[in-house]
Amino acid sequence: MPAVAVRAYTATSALGRGRDAHAHALRERRGGLRPNDFGPACADGKPLPCWIGRVDGLEALPLPPSLATWECRNNRLAWLALQQDGVGGAVDAAIARHGAERVALVVGTSTSSIGATEEAYTRLQVGDDGQRFPDDLDRPGIHTPHSLGNFLQQATGVRGPAITVATACSSSAKVFAQAARLIAAGVVDAALVGGVDTLCGSVLFGFNSLQLVSSEPCRPFDAQRVGLSLGEAGGFALLERCDADERSGSLQLRGYGESSDAHHMSSPHPEGLGAQLAMAEALARGGIDASAVGYLNLHGTATPANDRAEAIAVAALFPDTLHASSTKGWTGHTLGAAGIVESVIALLALELGELPGILNSSEPDPVCGAQIRFDNARQDTLAFAMNNSFGFGGNNCSLLFGKAP
Repeated sequence: MPAVAVRAYTATSALGRGRDAHAHALRERRGGLRPNDFGPACADGKPLPCWIGRVDGLEALPLPPSLATWECRNNRLAWLALQQDGVGGAVDAAIARHGAERVALVVGTSTSSIGATEEAYTRLQVGDDGQRFPDDLDRPGIHTPHSLGNFLQQATGVRGPAITVATACSSSAKVFAQAARLIAAGVVDAALVGGVDTLCGSVLFGFNSLQLVSSEPCRPFDAQRVGLSLGEAGGFALLERCDADERSGSLQLRGYGESSDAHHMSSPHPEGLGAQLAMAEALARGGIDASAVGYLNLHGTATPANDRAEAIAVAALFPDTLHASSTKGWTGHTLGAAGIVESVIALLALELGELPGILNSSEPDPVCGAQIRFDNARQDTLAFAMNNSFGFGGNNCSLLFGKAP
């Protein structure tokens, strides 16, 4: 595929705001998980007993008055993330270069603003006809799956195709593939991609009902792992058609792979066949051999089935020289934002040469190959880095990033 330039990128999560906060936390092995202090209580009046990756300060950061009609936690996080690392300025510059209609908006989310809808239903009112209804369901655009996209159109001035990708935990990885296709087809010249998902009761209790939530900090790929820790995050990247004289060493999207193994509603194929297809397709699009990849950010949710399948898939494709790790022990599983947050971490590894290990884990599952590294971060000069994001139903996406020659 033609390479696509990554002009700017950022993430905001439990580790802090922007790339530097994430790089420092990974380097210092300082995680962002905390005992659950969010959401509705259980029947005993206490919070769900688990650990979460919560973004500090959202409650004290309302949207600007001009965007107040879009007020909700998810859009607050989107706005906060958009202010980091010069992404907003990069979008403005792209609009100035190409025109607002030639810049696409492709964003991923798993729950959109469902937290705001939950809150609305706690404030039921009785109308003149006796019907009970939430008091703010008439707010335009908030209580829809496209709330995030609608809000970002208003916040950024982007007027090209606006697409919401909602494919569970692969959502904000698949946005890169969608944007690359739009650029390659000549529909647009640039795209703002990203994803945002905030914590809410539906997420916490929904995953708990599947018996996937750990009561302790998650331990990806550990033999004693019992489940995931949930988190919230937002992040963005500006992608653009490459110039003829692209600067050597600049960051690029070099390939993507997508697959659906359709094995089970909420469990991956036990041998990771769909994951293998996605990773192999990303490598093929990039025109490289698996041995050229220096770092792979694993999906690695710390659930028993997911980690086992991914470990098998990685061992089937990559040599032992690969450095692969899951960073969900730092951020928690940020659902529809996982793809963008972990792509940011892969891009940081590519740019800084700092490869993280795995936090909280110490005893590798016997199925893990030598590729999956539990040790501390190490330094290396990389040509390519990858990110895996896999969602419910075997909905898989792998991304390949590299440097311009």
